[in-house]
Amino acid sequence: MRTITTHNTPLSGLRGIGDTSWHTDGVCHGMDPEDADATFFPLPRDHEAIADAKELCAACPVKRECLNFALENVLKEGIWGGLTEAERRPWHDGLPQRLDYSRVIAFFNGRDVHLTGKEQQVVVDHAYARGWRADRLAVALQVSHKHARDLLTQAAHKVFHRDLTLGVPPRKKKRKQSKPATSTPATGQAAQEQPPSHPVQPASAHVPLGKAAA
Repeated sequence: MRTITTHNTPLSGLRGIGDTSWHTDGVCHGMDPEDADATFFPLPRDHEAIADAKELCAACPVKRECLNFALENVLKEGIWGGLTEAERRPWHDGLPQRLDYSRVIAFFNGRDVHLTGKEQQVVVDHAYARGWRADRLAVALQVSHKHARDLLTQAAHKVFHRDLTLGVPPRKKKRKQSKPATSTPATGQAAQEQPPSHPVQPASAHVPLGKAAA
């Protein structure tokens, strides 16, 4: 706790197991180290001191980061993230199975995230779906090229067995655009059924008019 309350380094933008960029935003930052130790490391049965520490943590904007820091670094003593040692015990035991999608998204945004086993599996599945190559995954996860290749192979087998079990949905057929109908001259029998047309003869200028025409 002493290193947190007196720590003052520029923000690194990283979120790994050694990340300390959140320290300066904590409510406890700037406290006297001895007061901080007395506040956040009370005796297990000192309920009044525990309540005072939790009240400070409730107003802290980086409470979640504080809890993650304690879990990833196996800090089982004291109050971290507003939780006591007994309240954090199930979190410590279940840490390998923790799945926080905000951390997965942060990983794909280029941040250095210390992933749990379950979070890493989600990352590998999404990396395979995005078409990542083994060399890119190896650099991102900081593992060997062979290990990254094996992880992508496992993800490919998982997709294959899923499609084999559930079936692959059929692709939608593209509709053919119908061409506008064009009028064509009638042929054959239809042409023969048309009534014959009689040409209209123009009236002669020498035709007599009136009674003389009768």
